[in-house]
Amino acid sequence: MADIIQLLPDHVANQIAAGEVVQRPASVVKELIENAIDASATTIKLIIKDAGKTLIQVIDDGKGMSTTDARLSFERHATSKIRTADDLFQLHTKGFRGEALASIAAIAHVELKTKQEQDDVGNTIIIEGSKVASQDVTVTPKGTSISVKNLFFNIPARRNFLKSNTVELRHIIDEFHRVALAHPNISFAMYNNGSETFNLPVSNYRQRIVNIFGNKTNEKLVPVEEDTEVLKISGFVGKPEYAKKTRGEQYFFVNNRFIKSAYLNHAIASAFDGLLKNGTHPSYFLNLEVDPQTIDINIHPTKTEVKFDDEHTLYALLRSAVKHSLGQFNIAPVLDFERDSNLDTPYSYNKTKTSTPTIEVDKSFNPFQEEAPSKTKRTNYKKEPVGSWENLYVGLESKGTKTQQDFSEVHFESEESTGNMFSDDKQVDKIQTTYQLHNKYIVSTIKSGMLVIDQHRAHQRILYEDFLKNMTIKEAVSQQLLFPLQLHFSVQDIAIINQLKDDLEHTGFIFSSVNKESVEIIGVPISVPESEVSIILEQLISDVENEVPDTHFSATDLLAKSMAKSLAIKTGQSLQKDEQEHLVNSLFACKEPNVSPTNRTTFITMSVDELDKKFI
Repeated sequence: MADIIQLLPDHVANQIAAGEVVQRPASVVKELIENAIDASATTIKLIIKDAGKTLIQVIDDGKGMSTTDARLSFERHATSKIRTADDLFQLHTKGFRGEALASIAAIAHVELKTKQEQDDVGNTIIIEGSKVASQDVTVTPKGTSISVKNLFFNIPARRNFLKSNTVELRHIIDEFHRVALAHPNISFAMYNNGSETFNLPVSNYRQRIVNIFGNKTNEKLVPVEEDTEVLKISGFVGKPEYAKKTRGEQYFFVNNRFIKSAYLNHAIASAFDGLLKNGTHPSYFLNLEVDPQTIDINIHPTKTEVKFDDEHTLYALLRSAVKHSLGQFNIAPVLDFERDSNLDTPYSYNKTKTSTPTIEVDKSFNPFQEEAPSKTKRTNYKKEPVGSWENLYVGLESKGTKTQQDFSEVHFESEESTGNMFSDDKQVDKIQTTYQLHNKYIVSTIKSGMLVIDQHRAHQRILYEDFLKNMTIKEAVSQQLLFPLQLHFSVQDIAIINQLKDDLEHTGFIFSSVNKESVEIIGVPISVPESEVSIILEQLISDVENEVPDTHFSATDLLAKSMAKSLAIKTGQSLQKDEQEHLVNSLFACKEPNVSPTNRTTFITMSVDELDKKFI
């Protein structure tokens, strides 16, 4: 039998490696910016076109590369970061695998320009699909500029799996945030389709957070500081009242490297126990410094997952530090049952000296004497003897000769009966046909047996079709707010609101202004309470960011689904009999009552025969 095992060609091996390292344009952005940081750059620019599908360019003022290094950087497993296996446990740099540039060059058109400070001229290398097209001498500033064009040009299947530009751009911005937050000592700038998206100067950590997420963020931050032999913690957590429905603003950095850790996230959630509303998540921006020998970051190609030597100790320290900060800055509520606010000294009497009150007692007063001694001129009080209690009722008989007659003429007031919403003379005698089970399901009888409806999903379907109809015919009714509602968002969230503004206005929202970091709303749909507006917009932004749904659906459909999900009756909400019947009737008046907007079953039926079989 012939041999069947063979070595893969380099270009095929590179494409396989690219599948691990480069999942989407955001992966390229992460690798290129981290290379710039490792090159000791003080200024880094990121240029994006068409969400990175057409162009990703990173320009830095770092050390640059020599002619040989520039050529070797595109070879597999070529790196300047490590020499031996022991170096993997003393890592202080971002990259070390030596696969990033080789993987990127295998699936895109790459142009590299680099120059070291002591050289007069630099080098330009152009690579297309792992093949070097040209390498020439060029005039270029100190540092490196690398352009990645036409990503996945030679792998059409991978390109087809990319999401819409909105979704891919969001992933790029997320990676940009992660790197920029970890390095406030470096100046970052980002340009998308020719317009400036971010311009972050060198600053302290708090100012870097504010520059990214908006000026309103400054008042939400609570500092966290802890320094032990095992772990050093620094950074900020968000105040509980600003907790969001999404997990967007949650950042862990271990030795200046962004990581994801469900275990450490649980430590933060535990520290906030009792302070958050149901379904909300706290914000945090925390830097953790540990000994590099106690962590293993070489367990995932993207290096966002880390193994810790002693996770339990880190958990306890992190939870304690956050809890201490929340208490230190009076964020956590305190109950003091011994303090009485009525005993507090008023501010106007704060510096006034207190005087002891004087009490005068008449020692000669005897309450058991019939007549008090009248040494001084005062009114005399006569005490009635105990045996004369009958005198209390003297005179009542004369006044009450017509007692029985008087009571017979008494008229009782009756409550005025007001009209019911569903006025029906026979309403009292009507047999109840719907029942609510565990404040979650509505049970109703039908000819063939029984109907069980999920109230949350059913209401979603009703609201979804209602919103979709309003947006389609563009005749939604708005209610004016007495006072304008001003909401604050980050720069990227405002960009999403701008995209959906027209559709939002067709549902009944009225925007008076949309600024760089805030929106002002003067009108909302009739069915939307004012308190729910911020929740609806946050949910909508989250749905757009998390690809719910994707490019196959219109923005109108997305908006209707998101609003229906936010405003639908929740599980656990008790409904009156009339509300139950109205929900059932409205559901079966829908075009597609069988499923919710997210294609989940809204009701089930059980026939009498099926019930009979249960009792066999």
